[in-house]
Amino acid sequence: MEIKKNNIISLEIISLGSDGEGIAKADGFPIFIKDSVPGDVCEVRITKVKKKLAYAKILRIIKPSKDRVEAACSVAGPCGGCTLQTLVYKGQLEYKRERVTECFVRIGGIDRKTVTGITDETVGMEYPYRYRNKAQYPIGYDNSGELVAGFYAGRSHRIVSNGDCMLLPVEFAGICKALLDLMKEKGISAYDEETRVGLIRHLVLRKAFATGEIMLVLVLTSESIPYEEEIIKILSAAGNVKTIVLNINREDTNVILGRENRIIYGKGYITDTLCGLNYRISPLSFYQVNPYIAAKLYETALEFAGLTGNETVWDVCCGIGTITLFLAGHCKKIRGIEIIEDAINDAKVNAELNGIDNADFIVGAAEDILPKLTKANEDKPDVIILDPPRSGMERTALDAVIKAEPKRIVYVSCDPATLARDVKILSDSCYELKRVRPFDQFCQSAHVEVVVMLSRAEGEARAL
Repeated sequence: MEIKKNNIISLEIISLGSDGEGIAKADGFPIFIKDSVPGDVCEVRITKVKKKLAYAKILRIIKPSKDRVEAACSVAGPCGGCTLQTLVYKGQLEYKRERVTECFVRIGGIDRKTVTGITDETVGMEYPYRYRNKAQYPIGYDNSGELVAGFYAGRSHRIVSNGDCMLLPVEFAGICKALLDLMKEKGISAYDEETRVGLIRHLVLRKAFATGEIMLVLVLTSESIPYEEEIIKILSAAGNVKTIVLNINREDTNVILGRENRIIYGKGYITDTLCGLNYRISPLSFYQVNPYIAAKLYETALEFAGLTGNETVWDVCCGIGTITLFLAGHCKKIRGIEIIEDAINDAKVNAELNGIDNADFIVGAAEDILPKLTKANEDKPDVIILDPPRSGMERTALDAVIKAEPKRIVYVSCDPATLARDVKILSDSCYELKRVRPFDQFCQSAHVEVVVMLSRAEGEARAL
């Protein structure tokens, strides 16, 4: 069968891709189909044909899969976030375990039987909704010129209006509506990415689940906003809003938050409790978005680290010190390293809040700090924790980790592909992958969090 654009054919979905899209094959030629699940038999229209694959759009589902369920959200299809809502939750967990396995086999070069033998089942949730403690709503206009807030459609910057996302706390919907109503009443403009004109770019909300406190951040193209006093009065009353911050971002960029903040209400931060410890969270601080899974993830990091109380630990990309401080009570000394200065400031405050005196923190990029620490042979670590952004670790930082010769490396990752890439580098030296545990940190989406443990083999490291 020759696959051409606009062809209409019937196919059965056999698997899922890395973004959660269904995959079918026509005479062995792979076709990617959004909003489908394995077992669906669909009539589709081919929308794009490339050399080795094609894309198609569902026209109708001829026979639904036994694993297909009704999406909880009315805009789950057009919205780019929840690509798995129509797949039964057990199937989502199985998909994520297989995705992690496939990355280690394909990218990490590890035998499938070996990977399968050391990979646990995906740790999931009893109720996989309303779990996110953070939302970043783009503010803009629809085709008719009406103000909207929501989330971007897949692979685009077209805003799908969605004030009440099923992954977010219910209070966020009321706050979002209050902002839009206020903007319409006062004539406050939203930013237009094409013309680069307008004031409000994003509404960012964060909730501390343990305390109920909410932080509201307005991302602006200016240092000031009109009707500031009315904004404070109305938005602070829209929920348990404890602080309102203006974040200034004038750049033509996809990065949401700028570096400059101005507090107009409250203290500029909220506090939360996780795993028995208190944390201060600022606008630029990294904090796990799913506190329920984060607690289980940190317990796994402790388990994999194998601490006895006598170890020196480095926590690389430590954020506001959540893992650092959680592990501090189980080791002799721990050092957190993080590139964002505001996060390090929060980490230091968090250590004081919790009466922890065996943790210290350094601000700087891991690729700059680690080689210096290794060269100085300062506080040689027994265990190194790595928790980088989605892009993974820089090669120079990994080289420094290898030269530091920790007995164990615990790597926390939100991207199994870059994790597998970095594990291969570590494995090609003198580290062996021993444990793998996936976590459904981002329920209903194709994303998966993973914690792995690597152990140093006896003998010298291979040449880098």
